[in-house]
This record gives sequence, C-alpha cells and structure tokens, in this order.
Amino acid sequence: MECPFEKVFPSKLVINDEYYMSFAYNEAILAWQAGEVPVGAIAVANGEIIASCHNSVDTLNDPTAHAEILAITQSSRAMGDWRLNDVTLYVTKEPCPMCAGAIIISRIGRVVYAVTDGKMGCLGGSFCMQNLSGINHHPKVTAGVMADRCLQLLQTFFEQKRLLKEENGFDLAKELLL
Repeated sequence: MECPFEKVFPSKLVINDEYYMSFAYNEAILAWQAGEVPVGAIAVANGEIIASCHNSVDTLNDPTAHAEILAITQSSRAMGDWRLNDVTLYVTKEPCPMCAGAIIISRIGRVVYAVTDGKMGCLGGSFCMQNLSGINHHPKVTAGVMADRCLQLLQTFFEQKRLLKEENGFDLAKELLL
C-alpha cells in the first residue's frame, strides 16, 4: 500500500512544538512505508533530537514495538539513564495504556501528541493515567499539535487498508508479513 503523503521539512527559523512534531510525522510516514500503522515518535533533550522511531510491531513481530516504547529505549541509551525527566516526547497519536505507563515509569518530563485517541488514549483521550493519585511522576501533556495532518494520515491509512481488504478478500496485515 503506497503512502500518498510526503514528508515535511520544517524551517529552523521557528523551533517549537510543531517543528519537532514534523519529525515525528515523518517517522509516521516511514511506518506506513514499512506496512506499519503510521505512528511516529521523537524524543528531544536540550533542544536536540535524541530518538526517532516509528511503530514496528509487525516488522519486529513484537506487540511492544510501539513508536513511544522504542523512543524511550533510544532516549535512555542516549541519556545514559532510565530517568528521562528532561526529555520531551513527541508522538503523532496519543499513547496507549502500555506507552503511557512506560512514559510515567521512565519519568519523561513532557509529552506532546497530535491525535487524541478516545478509545485507547491514556493521557487525556479515554483516561488520564498521568493524573492517578499515588504515582510518583506526572508528566506535562500537550495535545493537538499538528492534529489535522496526523489524523488525516491515520484515517487514510485505515481507509486504504479496508478498501484493499474488501477488493482482495484478504487481511492486509497478514499479507504484509508473507
């Protein structure tokens, strides 16, 4: 399934949340091109990108290979510590329960996401895991950065996937693994 979207190339003249989310968006496009659900994530510390990942669940045959989990692992290696208090994670879709838990456990200081997930999102969409009483870390959360663009990417991916399944009578996800 060919990705009809092109990567974006942000200007370094304005370095803000949209600037960094552009890199996560580009990772989401790479995920699509690899046959994965198009979710991308990057991690930033001290103004530098220290991790850049996309979903790799099918590629690695690993249910934990979400973009956020991979970015947390890369960030820990880059920082030389599992405590990521000074890291901001940018992700194109709101983290699921597993990823939100990993964000809290790794003590990521801030999470910026594009698309809210009302079904499985655990940083505001369906549930606010970061607001649980008794947990020792509460990351700051910013939602909606580049939401329209990232939502269009996700919706188009699943629309095309459904069309292919209807037209060909097979499960695309399984076919991509063959």
